[in-house]
Amino acid sequence: MRAILSCMVCAAALLALAGCGTSRPPSRSVPVAPVRTTPPLTAEQAHDIAIHALGLVGTPYRYGGNTPDSGFDCSGLIGYVYRNQVGTPPPRTVAQLDTWGYPIDGRELRAGDLVVFGTGSRPNHAGIYVGEGRFVHAPSTGGTVRLDLLQSRHWARQNAAFRRP
Repeated sequence: MRAILSCMVCAAALLALAGCGTSRPPSRSVPVAPVRTTPPLTAEQAHDIAIHALGLVGTPYRYGGNTPDSGFDCSGLIGYVYRNQVGTPPPRTVAQLDTWGYPIDGRELRAGDLVVFGTGSRPNHAGIYVGEGRFVHAPSTGGTVRLDLLQSRHWARQNAAFRRP
């Protein structure tokens, strides 16, 4: 009797396993969001980032610069503001900033988001969105950190992408 019961249990187990293996629907390829390694910015942090960036308008541009004393290039400005406001050091280059955080639609922009520009396949400039269609950036040698409109003639032609750290 035990042998019969044992065989019945084995047969039931084999049927269950066989059923599990053949009735599973085929897997779908679903895009997976990147794993966030830092917590999302609060509304207060995003506001503080924008205010801090606005306070640096007028600081001289310097290639490779990343402090108010030495001057800023575009990615140095972003790094300085984020390190000081949220303690999160962003990547150093514009190409790396182009993959930092999450892509967002331009209609979803809020203060503290990044604006990354590039007319080709490689991004070449970045700034910090501060609201009302404006962003703060360190544009070029001989210039200073300034506030510009995204829809100005020059920047509207620069193929902007938007990132939320």
